[in-house]
Amino acid sequence: MDELKRQQLRGTQLFVNVGHESVEYLFEHCEERTLERGEHLLEPGAANCHLYIVLEGELRVYLSDRTLPPQAVLGPGECVGEMSLLDGQVASALVLAARDSMLVAIPHEVLWSLVDCSHAIARNLLAVISGRMRDSNRALVVLQERSLEFEDASSVDALTGIHSRHWLRSAFPRAMARCEHDGEPVCLVVADIDHFRHFNERFGYLSGDAVLKRMARRLADGLRAQDLIVRFGGEAFLILLPYSTLDEAVPIAERLRELVAIGSGLKTGEGVTLSCGVGQMQPGETLEMLLARTEAALRRAKDNGRDRVEAAA
Repeated sequence: MDELKRQQLRGTQLFVNVGHESVEYLFEHCEERTLERGEHLLEPGAANCHLYIVLEGELRVYLSDRTLPPQAVLGPGECVGEMSLLDGQVASALVLAARDSMLVAIPHEVLWSLVDCSHAIARNLLAVISGRMRDSNRALVVLQERSLEFEDASSVDALTGIHSRHWLRSAFPRAMARCEHDGEPVCLVVADIDHFRHFNERFGYLSGDAVLKRMARRLADGLRAQDLIVRFGGEAFLILLPYSTLDEAVPIAERLRELVAIGSGLKTGEGVTLSCGVGQMQPGETLEMLLARTEAALRRAKDNGRDRVEAAA
């Protein structure tokens, strides 16, 4: 390990207020590791025998998978892997590089030698662990608050069984504000059944209602746990995709369109197709502004032949 990395290491959480001359020789047993963006460092259920300290870049910690928000975001000076080292269990979280990153890996036996050599390191390690537990407690409180939010705003569309337009007025802006606060993207999908008025005229409103019910169920079943869907009115549905970029949202909309395009399965034998507009929220944009851009994309999908997905400019 070169002198520059040693200096970086001395300034990290674990070595605050530590007399480095007493532990300097142990640095020789530490390993350098580089991660490319998206590369996994730890995975749930995998054995771990190192404490990792971030020198450069950014790591993200997920308790389940990447479809949910990260439990923690770790930058230079912070460490990860300490819990599995201390309790002797396998890793319980997914840890990956959000950017190209440089780490120092301290082997299990070296970490305990450091603790034996320095009470300051032992105190710092306890501080790291207590901070992690405090963050977990905060996350539980936030999770409970969010659960109550959804319970309080449980307006449901009587026909389709999914949330109503009234519900979206509070739920969608709240989810958008949360993503903006976290520095995460969010996308909106406007999905509309093609030629639905002609369908009603040909087969009757009871058949149309059956199509709406089936459509709502297929759309809801095709979404992720954090996604929000409402019946916007008539044959239109709004879908909010938190923590999703436009490049991620367009394939989701395409998958929904394909789920619908296999046909309604009604006795009429009439196939049903879906057109979608997709837009990503821009900084400072309101729901109304995002909806206007996304509806313009939907109109392009209709004008370009229907049964297709168009992205907003």
